[in-house]
Amino acid sequence: MIKSRKKWTKLGQPDPKEVAALSKATGSSELFSALCLQRGLDTEEQIRHFLQPDETWFHDPYLLHDMDKAIERITEAITNGEKITIYGDYDADGVTSASILVESLETIGADVDYYIPNRFVEGYGPNTEAFEKIISAGTNLIVTCDNGVAGHDAVQRAKELGVDVIVTDHHEIPESLPPAYAVIHPHHPKGAYPFGDLSGAGVAFKVATALLGETPWEMLDLAAIGTVADLVSLMDENRAIVKLGLMALRTTQRIGLIELYKKAGIQASELDETSIGFAVGPRLNAIGRMGDASPAVRLMLSIDPDESAQLAGLLNDKNEERKQLVSTIAEEVFAEISLTSDDTYVHVLAKEGWHEGVLGIVASRVVNKTGKPTILLSVNPETGIAKGSGRSVESFHLYEAVDRSRELTTAFGGHHMAAGLSMPVENVSQLREELNIYAEKINGGEPFQEELTVHVECEVKDVSIQSLEELSQLAPFGTGNPAPVFLVRDAQAVQARKIGADSTHLKCTLEKEQSALDGIGFGLGKYVDELGPNATISVVGELEINEWNGNRKPQMRIVDLRSDVPQFIDKRGKQLPADIWGLSDALYVFFNERLLKSSANKVPNGSEYAYVDSVETGMKCQTTKSTIVFIDCPDNLELIKAVLNGNGTVNVYACFHSNEEAFTKGIPNRKMFAEVYKYIATHQDIDVKNKADLLAKHLKLDRSTLDFILLVFFEAGFVTIDNGVLNKVDNPDKSDLTQTNTYRQRLKRMQTEETLLYSSFNELAEMLNQWMMVAV
Repeated sequence: MIKSRKKWTKLGQPDPKEVAALSKATGSSELFSALCLQRGLDTEEQIRHFLQPDETWFHDPYLLHDMDKAIERITEAITNGEKITIYGDYDADGVTSASILVESLETIGADVDYYIPNRFVEGYGPNTEAFEKIISAGTNLIVTCDNGVAGHDAVQRAKELGVDVIVTDHHEIPESLPPAYAVIHPHHPKGAYPFGDLSGAGVAFKVATALLGETPWEMLDLAAIGTVADLVSLMDENRAIVKLGLMALRTTQRIGLIELYKKAGIQASELDETSIGFAVGPRLNAIGRMGDASPAVRLMLSIDPDESAQLAGLLNDKNEERKQLVSTIAEEVFAEISLTSDDTYVHVLAKEGWHEGVLGIVASRVVNKTGKPTILLSVNPETGIAKGSGRSVESFHLYEAVDRSRELTTAFGGHHMAAGLSMPVENVSQLREELNIYAEKINGGEPFQEELTVHVECEVKDVSIQSLEELSQLAPFGTGNPAPVFLVRDAQAVQARKIGADSTHLKCTLEKEQSALDGIGFGLGKYVDELGPNATISVVGELEINEWNGNRKPQMRIVDLRSDVPQFIDKRGKQLPADIWGLSDALYVFFNERLLKSSANKVPNGSEYAYVDSVETGMKCQTTKSTIVFIDCPDNLELIKAVLNGNGTVNVYACFHSNEEAFTKGIPNRKMFAEVYKYIATHQDIDVKNKADLLAKHLKLDRSTLDFILLVFFEAGFVTIDNGVLNKVDNPDKSDLTQTNTYRQRLKRMQTEETLLYSSFNELAEMLNQWMMVAV
């Protein structure tokens, strides 16, 4: 068996009759039709509308509360020559928001500047000292973007200094709004905007539309980046912003973006929402994580090729620096986790020197690998404050959990899946203890398991280039319109192998009902060691078209897999492979006591071992472990059968190491027996204890063959052995050497080695599987 890493939750499946009817009406595949129905698109008209968003999807910007008031004040400032400062944020959404507002204001002749607060100095949102500095530099009007709705103190201070503040934001609205001149927010309590999930860049785009009196198509590239990067819903107006924005991004004339594409290795014509999420967005985010994010705004606004190239290089360097920091800290975190108890429910770790700007990313890595909620904190030794970020799993509401221990923190905020907090370092251990007690209580003592939503179950034969091209029309994918995840049950994983420079990825072919589908699982290479030949597995993943050298083939990008049948893994060879000692949930079975004594210390924590010398001890090997590892080769097959009987759901690692090599050496022939007996008959007091090697050399036999012949003679009564000294027996009784136990055991050993070591692994796996099911 192979356990899935995540808990698979399958959404309700549409009625097959409705799928068939819609497929017929639209001329589309049933795979595509099933997904449309699942997303509430049940007519040809609805599907056509969803697939082709246009300008009519954009709502009137003046439906936003205070928009008319804000535009009037901005227009007045431009007319009077007042200086306007855009106060942004240090993430990708904040950077693109600020760029949109600055560009739109410059277009209509405003005296405009921008200010991006430093994450580590001023923190998120309006900062009183920053506002005072901006105002002292001559600013007459401040316009926030992607922040401000909770900035009461700073806005109040600006008001006291005679400067109006217009807030444009999309974050959660507090109980009371700041005393701003205008607050533009899609969820304003007095507003009635028809779509409430705009990003900061989306709100800025609406302000730009109102300012310019028309849709600023040339700014859709920035609006799309901010919308994708901020993980807001990609439905309604956001779908139009991103769908149309991607078209703008593929043909952008914005020099800064063109240079950033070069640094990120992006082909403009192939850019999609994934490119934004994993290449463009991270570079815009990285510079703010590492320090001052202002260069990112300069890059978006630059019209100088040399400056753009330099700034794009800076952002790329900061991203590389960020990635290195993440890798270094992640390595340290996993090293610390390895020392913690396996029954820990929530990881809470704190250390000096960890860069707080990347702790959220590292926490996400830990959650992805361990399936456990994680909080990572950087300790400032001068202040004694630990500050950082947490990430969670669907079944653990992180905000509610930390909120129960809020008195331990000095600052705290967040939501279901993420949180940011700071606290005195001496409170960290108490927070860890309280979160684990709470987690154990709500989870009933069971470990957390990350959930994976499956949209549609399909068959290998359903997947084609045509159906995948249809599915791609549902993009852009993201929050609210997730990329479809498919389940394929009980397919054979043919030619499973590890690929990649470090062999961490899985490549295989999924075969079922005479149809085949390529499969690739990034980071799943470890499963190759758990897959027997042509293993039957169920897989969950995303479907895509793989293009290589002009060839296009359907492919499943496997996210998770499992198998409900035993797996048989071939580890046979002249030497025991070192990697077998890394299994943390296994029963290691030994048939040779000396080998057990020399290897028992290699059995890892979480695993156990057993010595089997009879059918009776073999039958006692009932285990709850997921895997049985047969280290060495027994003398007869009955011992294997005894161990396997009743353990029919385990995986089996077949090493069957043998130093004897009885099968290859075979049974000594009559001439060998005769030569040895002739020597014995003509010599007395043969020292077989100390000089057996010399005797074997003299007789031109290997030592093990000589030992076997002597044991047969001894059992037949032809010789005596007393304290290592051998002599012949005069006039021994006639005896059939082939009927001695030693001779017969040798034959059994040969048969056992032939079966276990020299069968094809398909044959061996079939036998092992049968032995699991048959009572001894």
